[in-house]
Amino acid sequence: MDKIENLLQALPDATQGEVFEALVDTGTVLIERIVSHGQASAPGFWYAQARAEWVLVLQGAARLQWDDGSLVALRAGDHLLIPAQRRHRVDWTDPAQPTVWVAVHFPT
Repeated sequence: MDKIENLLQALPDATQGEVFEALVDTGTVLIERIVSHGQASAPGFWYAQARAEWVLVLQGAARLQWDDGSLVALRAGDHLLIPAQRRHRVDWTDPAQPTVWVAVHFPT
């Protein structure tokens, strides 16, 4: 039997830290739900992943920072492709409500 789930239901409490939940993991492609609530990457921390990452903000808002210092703001409905090895960090997520992301990691 098919099991229908809703990405905006049964949200985990992310007030103490971001919550990453794998929805599909084939070993090559990873699809995850990320729930943030006011978090940002630690000072000096940068992601530089081996796979490309496509992110979609379903709810809330966030801001990413590139290693050149530029910022990109994301709100509900916005999506962005982050190329493999592109250094980035989470600069800000909405402290007033959960920010729900879908992230798809895949080889290029």
